[in-house]
Amino acid sequence: MQVFVTGATGWVGSAVVQELVGAGHRVRGLARSEDKGRALAAMGAAVVHGTLDDLALLRSEAAQADAVVHTAFHHDFSKFAESAAQDRLAIEAMGEAIGPTGRPLVVTSGLAMLAPGRVATEADVPQEGPAYPRRSEAAARELAARGMRTTAVRLAPSVHGRGDHGFVPILVGIARQTGVSAYIGDGSNRWPAVHRCDAAALYRLVLEQGATAPAYHAVAEEGIAFRAIAEAIGAALGLPVASREPAHFGWFAHFAAADMPASSAHTRALLGWQAQGSTLLEDIAHAGYAD
Repeated sequence: MQVFVTGATGWVGSAVVQELVGAGHRVRGLARSEDKGRALAAMGAAVVHGTLDDLALLRSEAAQADAVVHTAFHHDFSKFAESAAQDRLAIEAMGEAIGPTGRPLVVTSGLAMLAPGRVATEADVPQEGPAYPRRSEAAARELAARGMRTTAVRLAPSVHGRGDHGFVPILVGIARQTGVSAYIGDGSNRWPAVHRCDAAALYRLVLEQGATAPAYHAVAEEGIAFRAIAEAIGAALGLPVASREPAHFGWFAHFAAADMPASSAHTRALLGWQAQGSTLLEDIAHAGYAD
């Protein structure tokens, strides 16, 4: 299978490329720079130089691919609305280029805001609103309604492993800066998690098994108490652990207080996917988060 992958040099996308190449698929990956292109080529993928703003290029690559995996997203929270708009245009362009051919377009979504305070399932549908302008799934569902084969992989808020530059490193940075590894209230709010390599394996299974469900959950651990995460960070850094007010976390307070457990039971039943990587707390202790 020839697969076009956007975000092919990113944290999740590069793992997807390695997983697909390792399984014998031919990959063409989008890269923004020469340096990133060289890293992509070293993984065994063909390099497509461009960005998400190159809609004509995205259409061309999608039209000639057997499948498209869209992992790219600019995670700049100061320009989140602009990134969300760019994401939607890219999805629409690639979906329209594929058309109703039965060739799959797999987009990437998140679980952070899906069902606050209860265990989210694959049956939940993201609620649209100004508070969270990302529309990856909405764009995919609109294409599906027009006969295109689209689905979403929803990533846990912590996709962890050595080299992580997501939510946990942000918490590590706050702990270093303030001298305390903190949680809010009693720290019982829960975060789901998945190892980067397990998430990549899920994308591969979605393609190989011809999966057609609207969404799949890349979740290995349903809900880890935030206090346990803070304790693991404190132990790794040699810092005290304590409850603090939300202001302690600055702009990250909303995420630090979020209770967002999620199930992957339906995904596992449909695809036979089983997480095999280390747990989040194991990685915080051993995968270099405190280096």
